[in-house]
Amino acid sequence: MSRLEGRVAVVTGAASGIGAGIAAAFAREGADVVLADKAPAEAASEVIAAIERHGRAALYVHTDVSDEGSVRAMAEQAIARFGRVDILVNNAGIFTESLLENLSVEDWDRVVNTNLRGPFLCTRMLIGQMLERGDGRIINIASQLGQIGGESVAHYSASKAGLIGMTKAFAREVARRGVLVNAIAPGPIQTPLLDSETEEWRNAKLADLPIGRFGTVDEVTPTAVLLASSEGSYYVGQTLGPNGGDVML
Repeated sequence: MSRLEGRVAVVTGAASGIGAGIAAAFAREGADVVLADKAPAEAASEVIAAIERHGRAALYVHTDVSDEGSVRAMAEQAIARFGRVDILVNNAGIFTESLLENLSVEDWDRVVNTNLRGPFLCTRMLIGQMLERGDGRIINIASQLGQIGGESVAHYSASKAGLIGMTKAFAREVARRGVLVNAIAPGPIQTPLLDSETEEWRNAKLADLPIGRFGTVDEVTPTAVLLASSEGSYYVGQTLGPNGGDVML
């Protein structure tokens, strides 16, 4: 298993959940991984150990993806350590619930700044060196809620819909220059993010899902490996949906 042999990946929000799963899957396929996360370094200890068990190098960088200076510092550390970044996975995200009439401006800004501004900043800081080489992969972790919307999650839905739109725009701009940009829009996946949702929300979503269960991280990571590898070389501006049938296109 060496589809990413010799590649260097940055995965944001990599201390847990989907990000941690993608980081470990990339290492299993031969990539060195930069873990960019707001959580303390010790929170990433398990995924770091998983990466190292596969014989790959891991670099943890404390990063607030919504802050330009923090993202710039992360990018500089990644390139200083590994010389380049071949793959960027914009996974860091936050989720809160609020009916529109109760949704505060502060909460709207916090969610949008992390979920949409963050991927822009990370892409902006790292895409230059990809374009110089004429080679790179950017994978944005969106959500099925960005495709269908959701009650009490207007801010989250808007941020993920914006990320899907941004994916398409970036892809059109850079594909002919060797950088492929795509998105993954998972359905509800068993992660700490899902744990933050109310029991009422989880029960209602389970009732809606054709497959009748929530997904697992291991059911998302193969899509990320595909898009990062040579096997995904004809995917441009696409949004792939491991979502249990919540969205059918």
